[in-house]
Amino acid sequence: MEERKSEGLKSLGHKSVYKSTYDPSALETFENKHPDNDYWVRFNCPEFTSLCPITGQPDFAEIRISYVPDKRMVESKSLKLYLFSFRDEGAFHEDCVNIIMKDLVKLMDPKYLEVTGLFVPRGGISIYPYANYGRPGTSWEELAVKRFENHE
Repeated sequence: MEERKSEGLKSLGHKSVYKSTYDPSALETFENKHPDNDYWVRFNCPEFTSLCPITGQPDFAEIRISYVPDKRMVESKSLKLYLFSFRDEGAFHEDCVNIIMKDLVKLMDPKYLEVTGLFVPRGGISIYPYANYGRPGTSWEELAVKRFENHE
Protein backbone atom coordinates (compact mmCIF):
# COMPACT_ATOMS: atom_id res chain seq x y z
CA MET A 1 0.00 0.00 0.00
CA GLU A 2 2.92 2.37 0.63
CA GLU A 3 3.83 2.03 -3.05
CA ARG A 4 0.30 3.08 -4.05
CA LYS A 5 0.38 6.10 -1.73
CA SER A 6 3.38 7.42 -3.64
CA GLU A 7 1.18 7.51 -6.74
CA GLY A 8 -1.06 10.10 -5.10
CA LEU A 9 -4.13 7.92 -4.53
CA LYS A 10 -6.58 9.65 -2.22
CA SER A 11 -9.21 6.95 -1.53
CA LEU A 12 -7.09 3.90 -0.79
CA GLY A 13 -6.35 3.59 2.92
CA HIS A 14 -8.66 6.44 3.94
CA LYS A 15 -12.18 6.63 5.28
CA SER A 16 -14.72 6.36 2.45
CA VAL A 17 -16.70 9.44 1.54
CA TYR A 18 -19.80 8.37 -0.36
CA LYS A 19 -21.33 10.92 -2.70
CA SER A 20 -24.87 10.24 -3.81
CA THR A 21 -24.80 12.23 -7.03
CA TYR A 22 -22.73 11.45 -10.10
CA ASP A 23 -19.06 12.21 -9.44
CA PRO A 24 -16.44 11.15 -12.02
CA SER A 25 -13.78 12.97 -9.98
CA ALA A 26 -13.90 10.02 -7.55
CA LEU A 27 -12.02 7.89 -10.11
CA GLU A 28 -8.30 7.37 -9.63
CA THR A 29 -5.63 5.44 -11.52
CA PHE A 30 -2.32 3.83 -10.79
CA GLU A 31 0.54 2.65 -12.96
CA ASN A 32 0.17 -0.71 -14.71
CA LYS A 33 3.23 -2.72 -13.68
CA HIS A 34 2.83 -5.04 -16.70
CA PRO A 35 2.08 -2.82 -19.73
CA ASP A 36 4.00 -5.24 -21.97
CA ASN A 37 1.44 -8.01 -21.24
CA ASP A 38 -2.09 -8.04 -22.59
CA TYR A 39 -4.45 -9.24 -19.88
CA TRP A 40 -8.06 -8.81 -18.78
CA VAL A 41 -9.22 -7.07 -15.62
CA ARG A 42 -12.85 -7.59 -14.63
CA PHE A 43 -14.96 -5.87 -12.00
CA ASN A 44 -18.45 -6.89 -10.95
CA CYS A 45 -20.61 -4.47 -9.01
CA PRO A 46 -23.70 -6.51 -8.03
CA GLU A 47 -25.27 -3.69 -6.00
CA PHE A 48 -25.36 -0.81 -8.49
CA THR A 49 -28.24 1.61 -7.98
CA SER A 50 -29.48 4.61 -9.94
CA LEU A 51 -32.84 6.35 -10.24
CA CYS A 52 -35.33 6.35 -13.09
CA PRO A 53 -35.20 9.94 -14.39
CA ILE A 54 -38.97 9.94 -14.99
CA THR A 55 -40.44 8.23 -11.91
CA GLY A 56 -37.61 8.66 -9.42
CA GLN A 57 -37.90 4.96 -8.54
CA PRO A 58 -34.66 3.09 -7.84
CA ASP A 59 -33.15 0.86 -10.49
CA PHE A 60 -30.89 -1.99 -9.42
CA ALA A 61 -28.28 -3.73 -11.53
CA GLU A 62 -25.09 -5.70 -11.68
CA ILE A 63 -22.52 -3.66 -13.59
CA ARG A 64 -19.77 -5.70 -15.25
CA ILE A 65 -16.64 -3.93 -16.41
CA SER A 66 -13.88 -5.73 -18.33
CA TYR A 67 -10.82 -4.07 -19.78
CA VAL A 68 -7.33 -4.60 -21.15
CA PRO A 69 -5.13 -1.94 -19.55
CA ASP A 70 -2.33 0.01 -21.14
CA LYS A 71 -0.25 2.34 -18.95
CA ARG A 72 -2.87 3.18 -16.28
CA MET A 73 -5.37 1.10 -14.32
CA VAL A 74 -8.44 2.13 -12.35
CA GLU A 75 -8.07 1.85 -8.59
CA SER A 76 -10.85 -0.42 -7.27
CA LYS A 77 -11.91 1.61 -4.22
CA SER A 78 -12.23 4.74 -6.33
CA LEU A 79 -14.30 2.74 -8.82
CA LYS A 80 -16.60 1.63 -5.99
CA LEU A 81 -17.06 5.23 -4.83
CA TYR A 82 -17.67 6.37 -8.42
CA LEU A 83 -20.30 3.69 -9.05
CA PHE A 84 -21.96 4.54 -5.74
CA SER A 85 -22.23 8.15 -6.91
CA PHE A 86 -24.99 7.08 -9.32
CA ARG A 87 -27.20 6.21 -6.32
CA ASP A 88 -29.41 9.30 -6.52
CA GLU A 89 -28.67 10.12 -10.14
CA GLY A 90 -31.56 10.12 -12.57
CA ALA A 91 -30.35 8.23 -15.63
CA PHE A 92 -31.76 5.61 -17.96
CA HIS A 93 -30.07 2.19 -17.96
CA GLU A 94 -28.44 2.78 -21.34
CA ASP A 95 -27.12 6.16 -20.20
CA CYS A 96 -25.51 4.66 -17.09
CA VAL A 97 -23.61 2.06 -19.10
CA ASN A 98 -22.42 4.55 -21.73
CA ILE A 99 -21.43 7.17 -19.15
CA ILE A 100 -19.41 4.60 -17.20
CA MET A 101 -17.68 3.40 -20.36
CA LYS A 102 -16.80 6.92 -21.54
CA ASP A 103 -15.55 8.01 -18.11
CA LEU A 104 -13.27 4.97 -17.84
CA VAL A 105 -11.91 5.42 -21.37
CA LYS A 106 -11.15 9.07 -20.61
CA LEU A 107 -9.56 8.15 -17.28
CA MET A 108 -7.31 5.26 -18.33
CA ASP A 109 -7.01 5.23 -22.12
CA PRO A 110 -7.24 1.42 -22.08
CA LYS A 111 -6.55 -0.79 -25.07
CA TYR A 112 -10.04 -2.26 -24.79
CA LEU A 113 -13.02 -1.82 -22.45
CA GLU A 114 -16.58 -3.09 -22.18
CA VAL A 115 -19.40 -2.37 -19.75
CA THR A 116 -22.58 -4.40 -19.31
CA GLY A 117 -25.53 -3.52 -17.11
CA LEU A 118 -27.76 -6.38 -15.94
CA PHE A 119 -30.71 -4.41 -14.64
CA VAL A 120 -33.36 -6.01 -12.43
CA PRO A 121 -36.72 -6.21 -14.20
CA ARG A 122 -39.20 -3.45 -13.58
CA GLY A 123 -42.62 -3.66 -15.14
CA GLY A 124 -41.83 -7.19 -16.31
CA ILE A 125 -38.96 -6.22 -18.65
CA SER A 126 -35.23 -6.74 -18.18
CA ILE A 127 -32.81 -4.35 -19.86
CA TYR A 128 -29.17 -5.36 -20.37
CA PRO A 129 -27.31 -2.52 -22.13
CA TYR A 130 -23.79 -3.19 -23.41
CA ALA A 131 -21.17 -0.73 -24.64
CA ASN A 132 -17.58 -1.31 -25.67
CA TYR A 133 -14.51 0.52 -26.88
CA GLY A 134 -11.36 -0.53 -28.73
CA ARG A 135 -8.49 1.87 -29.27
CA PRO A 136 -8.94 3.38 -32.75
CA GLY A 137 -6.56 2.23 -35.47
CA THR A 138 -5.47 -0.91 -33.60
CA SER A 139 -6.44 -4.57 -33.43
CA TRP A 140 -8.37 -3.61 -30.27
CA GLU A 141 -10.75 -1.60 -32.42
CA GLU A 142 -11.26 -4.72 -34.55
CA LEU A 143 -11.94 -6.76 -31.40
CA ALA A 144 -14.52 -4.19 -30.30
CA VAL A 145 -16.33 -4.54 -33.63
CA LYS A 146 -16.27 -8.35 -33.44
CA ARG A 147 -17.46 -8.51 -29.83
CA PHE A 148 -20.18 -5.98 -30.59
CA GLU A 149 -21.36 -7.92 -33.65
CA ASN A 150 -21.39 -11.18 -31.68
CA HIS A 151 -22.91 -9.75 -28.51
CA GLU A 152 -25.89 -11.77 -27.42
